[in-house]
Amino acid sequence: MKTSNPIFSRWGAARDAGLSDAYARRPVGEAVAGASADDLATNPYAPGADIAPLTAGTAVTMDDVVVRTATTLGTVALTAVLSWLLLPVDEANLSRSYGIAVGAALAAFVLSLVQSFRRTPSPALILGYAALEGVFLGVFSSTISTYVAPGVVVQAVLGTFAVSAGVLLAYRMRWIRVTQRFTGFVTAAATGFVLLLLADLLFSAFGAGNGLGFHSGGLGILFGVVGVLLGAAFLAMDFKQVEDAVAYGAPREEAWLAAFGLTLTLVWIYLEVLRVLTLLNSDN
Repeated sequence: MKTSNPIFSRWGAARDAGLSDAYARRPVGEAVAGASADDLATNPYAPGADIAPLTAGTAVTMDDVVVRTATTLGTVALTAVLSWLLLPVDEANLSRSYGIAVGAALAAFVLSLVQSFRRTPSPALILGYAALEGVFLGVFSSTISTYVAPGVVVQAVLGTFAVSAGVLLAYRMRWIRVTQRFTGFVTAAATGFVLLLLADLLFSAFGAGNGLGFHSGGLGILFGVVGVLLGAAFLAMDFKQVEDAVAYGAPREEAWLAAFGLTLTLVWIYLEVLRVLTLLNSDN
């Protein structure tokens, strides 16, 4: 399965490029108890790859993923709060704060690309990305709260937690099953969403005023809701990838990639929830 999360899509490539030397061989066709045919078809660590779990103590566990994810998200949250407090967005400091935020966002994007194309995870790169992303989110959120919709940031954070908890519950209860069809549908929808977003930016940049109308009104709210739903679908795919990695024994260092991918998805959800709530509050 190729997840829509660019970080998780590197897991299988990294494994095939050299990490597989650490694995023992599993006879082709040997399956993990309880695994369905569709589970195996969408699992990059499935027996068809002729790779078996690592020995105990060297394979990733769910605790490893939780700790690394908490560390990465904690870094985002800490730098977001600090940038909110230390980079004011009043008229006297707005240009400077904006400049720092844009620079941090670009640097975070570069670090994410570097990590995405590395064969092995780098905690320094991942935490550096998290810190820079936090700077951008702090200034951006402060601006929205100050000039557009006061109080909306707290609502967006709570909304992100609610979406994440709902997806986790639905995934654990198997109300959501990440199959090949599900993955294909989400990938197609995400491609269309990104293309529309790019078209909107191009129209806005070349003097079309409000672009395609995705920044205001009912169309903007609908576009934001679609973004939240796509983020929720990405999160379910991320959960599936983590579950597969733990079940089939990916190397422990891959927990950092899980943290990186989950952080990317949660930032996406937060920004889309913030978009929807901002439009709802501004309309009111």
